[in-house]
Amino acid sequence: PPAHLCLLTLLLPPLSSAAPISPAESISQAYSLALYMQKNTSMLLQTYLQYQGSPFSDPGFSAPELQLSSLPPATAFFKTWRTLDDGERLSLAQGAFLALTQHLQLVRDDQSDLNPGSRILLAQLGTARLRAQGLLGNMAAIMTALGLPMPPEEDTLGLVTFGASAFERKCLGYVVTREYGHWTDRAVRDLALLKAKYPA
Repeated sequence: PPAHLCLLTLLLPPLSSAAPISPAESISQAYSLALYMQKNTSMLLQTYLQYQGSPFSDPGFSAPELQLSSLPPATAFFKTWRTLDDGERLSLAQGAFLALTQHLQLVRDDQSDLNPGSRILLAQLGTARLRAQGLLGNMAAIMTALGLPMPPEEDTLGLVTFGASAFERKCLGYVVTREYGHWTDRAVRDLALLKAKYPA
């Protein structure tokens, strides 16, 4: 279907050619993907909460105090965020989405165990991870086009507590799906700044 082809085009890196891809083109591709992702983040969070039972599925559930030390929060003071240079902004986003790809895989594994019949949720988690990987690739292309150094890839999860309780695993999944949405929103803002700086 055309929609699937469009998503595939957004996720795949450009084919090599004689002329290197311009910063404006790289930024435009990443921005389009981030906007596409942004349309589905709230749906992922709501689907996740529905499958977890009370208190997660209770109307109006929110627990902003829950955080993960292995996943950087997307929130930042506006002045601090706005004064970052291009390399710092892209490096922070890359680190976050690298962490998110690993965390989304862990959450999907947990949900396969906790909610094995939740095909819709498992599919959405898999798609979210694929899109996060795609955005990572696009950001790497931007950094290459701008001549910026690439941050090293790290195992952001580190040691995982495999004996975590079902409730702890549900809390982890909640934070991951919530922060996926927040980081996608931030990526849209980051890339909008770059688009203004490097117009097509």
